[in-house]
Amino acid sequence: MMVATGAAAGILAHAAARPPASAEPNVPAAGTTPTVNTLARAATATPPVTTEFNVPVLMRDGVVLRADILKPETGGPFPTLVYRTPYGKTEAETSHTIFRHAVERGYAVVIEDVRGRYSSDGDFNAYFYEGQDGLDTIEWAAKQPWSNGAVGTFGLSYPGAVEWLAAVERPPHLKAMVPAMTFSTPRNFFYSGGTWDLSWPAWILENIAADVREKKGIAGARTEDEARAEYQKNEARIVSSLPLSGLPDLRGVAPWYYTWLEHSPDDPWWNWAEIRGKYERTNAAVLNLSGWYDDEYGPEGATTNFSGLVAARKAEADPRTALVLGPWEHGVGATARTNAGERNFGAEAAIDYDSLVLGWLDLYLKNDATGWKLQKRVRYFLMGENAWHDADTWPPPSHPVLYFLSGPPEGATRGVVGPNRTRGAATTTFLSDPAHPFTDPYGAAPGAHDYQKIQRGGRDSVIYDSAALDSDLDVAGRASAEIYISCDAPDADIWVRLYDVAPDGTSFNLMSPGLDVQRASLRSGTTRQLLDPGKSYRISIPNMPMANRFLAGHRLRVQISGEFFPHFSRNLHTGEPDSDSPAMRTATITILHDAAHPSRIVLPITNWTPPEHPGQGGKPVVRRDVPPGGGK
Repeated sequence: MMVATGAAAGILAHAAARPPASAEPNVPAAGTTPTVNTLARAATATPPVTTEFNVPVLMRDGVVLRADILKPETGGPFPTLVYRTPYGKTEAETSHTIFRHAVERGYAVVIEDVRGRYSSDGDFNAYFYEGQDGLDTIEWAAKQPWSNGAVGTFGLSYPGAVEWLAAVERPPHLKAMVPAMTFSTPRNFFYSGGTWDLSWPAWILENIAADVREKKGIAGARTEDEARAEYQKNEARIVSSLPLSGLPDLRGVAPWYYTWLEHSPDDPWWNWAEIRGKYERTNAAVLNLSGWYDDEYGPEGATTNFSGLVAARKAEADPRTALVLGPWEHGVGATARTNAGERNFGAEAAIDYDSLVLGWLDLYLKNDATGWKLQKRVRYFLMGENAWHDADTWPPPSHPVLYFLSGPPEGATRGVVGPNRTRGAATTTFLSDPAHPFTDPYGAAPGAHDYQKIQRGGRDSVIYDSAALDSDLDVAGRASAEIYISCDAPDADIWVRLYDVAPDGTSFNLMSPGLDVQRASLRSGTTRQLLDPGKSYRISIPNMPMANRFLAGHRLRVQISGEFFPHFSRNLHTGEPDSDSPAMRTATITILHDAAHPSRIVLPITNWTPPEHPGQGGKPVVRRDVPPGGGK
């Protein structure tokens, strides 16, 4: 999912996680004859590199894309890597070291501007043409005289998304790929839990619009800096604009944005961007990589794609896929840091991204295992313990344990979450007001933050705290929530946020927002069904991937609200789609937690010890309808 961030004085400002494109100095203009520049790297023992600029690559419909080709000056043919980007190929070459490292290891590297961006011809339509254009580029590269026909791809964020969209088109020469921090389904990317991702306008206006205006002669900001300043000036108006389709700012630069809004998340139209269910279409070896705080796409994409590949290749002795999950925010640079937001994870958290990616590609393109260090298919970072764990599967072996929500005991203002129901109010009620939404105070800053400032009580959310833990509790896998509600409006959103609360009150989030929300009218996942006021409904949030050790003395906190603005669109509580209607009203939402409506969180506990008497003495209750292993 894309990040929903905010300027200090505003509501939403897009972070630099999707790298901004830039002008291309000293590169021939589109349509000129490609040039060759041989660069011998001073003060190194690495071989000279030959670079060809703006090499034309013909697509099936006659549109010409352009790429820079880097390769060793001597030798060949070479195994070949393809990297496709909307942010400018020159920006990529100057911002990332992996291209140089790849050539040093004997690869030819194709760095291509996607359709309609910078040096490439055609009209940009985000993601839509990347499947066929990626296929055509991979097969073009495989047939070049400097290529040995073995092609791999790599990329993070949009450059990672284009890998998957191409891979499911079945390019025969694609042997290996490393799609990092990307998606598995438009239902958890353009939307999340039925809510619209409000960071799309920021992404378009800050990263895409300037080049489009330059090419089409449209008035407005023509540089990245100008575009960013313009967006931040108008930020509050843009993210608050209703209906969503009425926002005028993108009309000239991104008409496809309004096409997106014409299609609800349950519309089959989105299948062009669906990866799930298509894993049998590629034979490539796939390394999936993401971070617990990847606020652009979230770890759902990597975990779902890994599991889908394993299932599709179950008849094979080696499914040729691996998964790495670290404590990172979005971006290549984040993988080299030891902190995410305010939470520091120690030196073990940082990795060498280039070595990891190239080690995987060496293994499957060159049959060279010397650079691949992982011994098992899965490596994940357990926050709190701040250590890496290896496993054969994702989710790792665990026991799904029920933690029930109970109403506040008499005289208390907070509910209780724990392995047994406690005596307290049978219901808890809060107000959802889209005109004054419950707001994330850290919208501008990805990563982990101390949220206790918005957890002191109020009418717009409810809090449930566990008792202080007697011993460490390791949670790793797919946490889930099953919340029973009633509402006096025909629709509502349910946000369920989990926190690790230290003895001093510090309350850290365990993931970025997006996988912890469900729009009630889309609770079935397939059809829109409005609520009947006063009737009870079960709202399921099935996949909140995380890995965290709750240390002894810490508490688990659950906070439920009707919004978590400005990350995703607000529920207007009228029953009308927010894409088409500006009308809104307040809603009173009631959480039910009596015996007939056992609202609960399900935690995949990896260090679980079976109790002698389940359900008694504060011991956890194992959910018997979910097999060990952390399934839904």
